[in-house]
Amino acid sequence: MHYRWLIVGAGLFGAVFAREMKNKGVSCAVIDRRSHIAGNIYTEKRNGIHVHRYGAHIFHTSDKEVWEYVQQFAEFNQYINSPVARYGDEIYNLPFNMNTFSKMWGIRTPQEAKDMIARQVREAQIGEPANLEEQALSLVGRDIYEKLVKGYTEKQWGRDCTELPAFIIRRLPVRFIYDNNYFNDRYQGIPIGGYTAMVEKMLEGVPVILNTDFGLAVSEIPAPDGEGTVFAMGEDTFDKVLYTGMIDEFFGQCYGPLEYRSLHFETEEMPDTDNFQGNAVVNYTERSIPYTRIIEHKFFEFGKDSETGEEIPGTIITREYPAAWESGMEPYYPVNNDKNNAQYEKYRELAAQKKNVIFGGRLGLYQYFDMDKVIRAALDLVKEI
Repeated sequence: MHYRWLIVGAGLFGAVFAREMKNKGVSCAVIDRRSHIAGNIYTEKRNGIHVHRYGAHIFHTSDKEVWEYVQQFAEFNQYINSPVARYGDEIYNLPFNMNTFSKMWGIRTPQEAKDMIARQVREAQIGEPANLEEQALSLVGRDIYEKLVKGYTEKQWGRDCTELPAFIIRRLPVRFIYDNNYFNDRYQGIPIGGYTAMVEKMLEGVPVILNTDFGLAVSEIPAPDGEGTVFAMGEDTFDKVLYTGMIDEFFGQCYGPLEYRSLHFETEEMPDTDNFQGNAVVNYTERSIPYTRIIEHKFFEFGKDSETGEEIPGTIITREYPAAWESGMEPYYPVNNDKNNAQYEKYRELAAQKKNVIFGGRLGLYQYFDMDKVIRAALDLVKEI
């Protein structure tokens, strides 16, 4: 007995791939080095609140097929992502819209806002932008850049904006309407009961072994007969591998390590506070404040228990700190500059030579994906196979 597929990683990409393979009668098993499924979208219920352990995740898509696909595994609420930004004692709506401009300049009409931005862009006198700062100034002028872009971006990347490439912000979302919906996608929401429950349904009937690294030579995996038999993971256990971990790690970093950005989270329970900040997400755009945002998890589900519908007493917040990635830390964001992209290309060429290993997900493909794009890529891969 053996599995057709070993899926390395129980995140969203691996879970969708496993679900579709099982639906087609193809045997597969999933392993993950973490102690839980669902990867970075993992949520855990604490004091009636579904806490997003690895930062805020709001599902949004314009892909109707993907939207209908996820409805099989969860009912979604109608949460609309409307973050706000705090600069000093000033509060601004995001993305940049008429509410933002009215607060910043005391103007009322779209034409007034357009004229103000155009004037500041002219005053910046930027030709071909040589770095992120010049790119931002050429798009939105100095006020928006200084208050809402500069500090946040420098914290996120750990460098001055003058040291960052212009392509990171090829465009900045500017809307001349009074609309605080951050996304333009047709469909948006968060699964009622949290993302973990959604991924659990995707993985129903698929053996999942946690706390297991692909690098380990032997691990016990339930046999595909479903009768509880176990046997060692080895050369004869599976035909092919879907690998969703770090591609450079798979190849022993033979061309050197790729760069990533990481995150550090500090979560605080506040049993005596029912409402800490009045919004699920508040960004802190000053560089002097070390965290980029505070998440108040209960407001992803409107402050109510998803099972009882009752108001939740107390609250839980998480402060999110960007960090330089080091070995042993979670890699969140690939640093897709020219140097790393060229290095990744060498690993991609090695990967192409692996006839029985396929690489997927943001770490396997060294590319950042929104959740809907992860699902789309996994579905397309199954179709291709």
